Amino acid sequence: METIKPFVDFALSWYWVPLLILYVGVISAILIENRNPTKTIAWILVIIFIPFLGLILYYFFGQKFVKVQKMKKINKQQSQRLEKQWELLDPVMESFIRNIHDEIGDLSKVFRLMKRERLSSPTLDNDVRLLVNGEEKFSALKEDLKKAKHSIHMEYYIFQPDHVGLEILKILEEKAMEGIVVRLIVDSFGSPDLVKYMRRSKGSRIDFHPFLPVTFTSLANSNYRNHRKIVVIDGMIGYIGGINISDRYSNTSANRKAAYWRDISLRIEGLAINMLQINFWSSWNQTDGDPFLLEDGYLHMIRVSKDTIGDAGVGFVSSDPASVGPYNMEAMLIAIGEANQHIRLCTPYYIPSEELERALIVAAASGVKVELMIPATSDSYFVQHASFSFLKPLLERGVDVLLYKKGFLHAKTMTVDGKMTFVGTVNLDIRSFYINYEIAAVVSDTSLCVQAEKLFDSDKLDCDVLTLEDWLNRPRWKRGVDSVCRLMAPLL
Repeated sequence: METIKPFVDFALSWYWVPLLILYVGVISAILIENRNPTKTIAWILVIIFIPFLGLILYYFFGQKFVKVQKMKKINKQQSQRLEKQWELLDPVMESFIRNIHDEIGDLSKVFRLMKRERLSSPTLDNDVRLLVNGEEKFSALKEDLKKAKHSIHMEYYIFQPDHVGLEILKILEEKAMEGIVVRLIVDSFGSPDLVKYMRRSKGSRIDFHPFLPVTFTSLANSNYRNHRKIVVIDGMIGYIGGINISDRYSNTSANRKAAYWRDISLRIEGLAINMLQINFWSSWNQTDGDPFLLEDGYLHMIRVSKDTIGDAGVGFVSSDPASVGPYNMEAMLIAIGEANQHIRLCTPYYIPSEELERALIVAAASGVKVELMIPATSDSYFVQHASFSFLKPLLERGVDVLLYKKGFLHAKTMTVDGKMTFVGTVNLDIRSFYINYEIAAVVSDTSLCVQAEKLFDSDKLDCDVLTLEDWLNRPRWKRGVDSVCRLMAPLL
């Protein structure tokens, strides 16, 4: 003991030196990344004021430099593969955008953003159906899956091996037995039960791969979540929206185990499915699945008469941690800026960027009727209070805030002037805009807008209107908790 005592004394006296070096190194790395200043400051404060634990949190959930550079390389490679095809499609896309402009005016700038940033080729003559809640989506989806003739591609954040999940897995296995290609991607963090279930399923013919597998050595991957919900059947039918594969998304008496769940998905047919297929292909290329070519059967380039399909203009806005910009937020900002009459938004989580918050305030101040619907009670105590901290500026400037109280509002939608509808996986929060893999369908179709707005009006009957007086009259301790939770908002 006497021989090691000097070393122990030295370590106790000078332990702060390596710790200081570590802190300086980590903070320097955060500054070098040139991330959003608000987020940079938030992480630095966490590291400084929560000793040791702050470093652990940053290691698992904050660092991104190497991973994001790898993601950017993948994005660049995939863009290069599609370069020639994109150039060939340019005249057709321009024609589509001109036609869309004739229908909705300058709101068509959203579709031009998709084209210029090579996010999606705007398409016409699509059929789009609004599916309300899991009970409508699951019924339609199972019927379409049973009719598949060539391929089934599915990509989900949450896929539970519960009642509805096992029903769908059974259909997928049956179709795979028939020789149909079945590829399934799930987010490792969002679907751990299915990952375990598939590992135990010996002899499964489903080509299954978890996205960004989460292991002890890659726990930081859990910060980058594939939040998308995509289905592509035979390259001709697609599903997109907020509804995952889980019993809790269906409100039937047989499946309901929790509160009423309010959500939306779209079923789409037409040329737009080519772009949804490409989005799935891009995700597949980031898994361990064997690569496949986008050839006949996966893409269909023949334009079908609108008399036999539909007349909706459709494009998709996708984003991921390595995107050049927060494309989903940018698309929304363009639409909000071009609104003349009204904007109606539904989101389960409202933790906006400064740009989105200011855009909504400016729209309301300029005379546009802005309505924001959020859950009266969130599924996260922390997020609930953080969200409430952002409501006061909206209320002060004339935005109508509606608190949905029938159950949990999980829909992620926006309608603008009855001309354009956004439906997808994108929450109005920093995580969806900058960190997650997300996707939204942007639809120019009067019929769909009418349906979406009727649904919004129906949901308003189950809402309380939050006034500025109501917000100010909340107990001081609640507003204090709001403020504390807001400090962590950039890290959500």
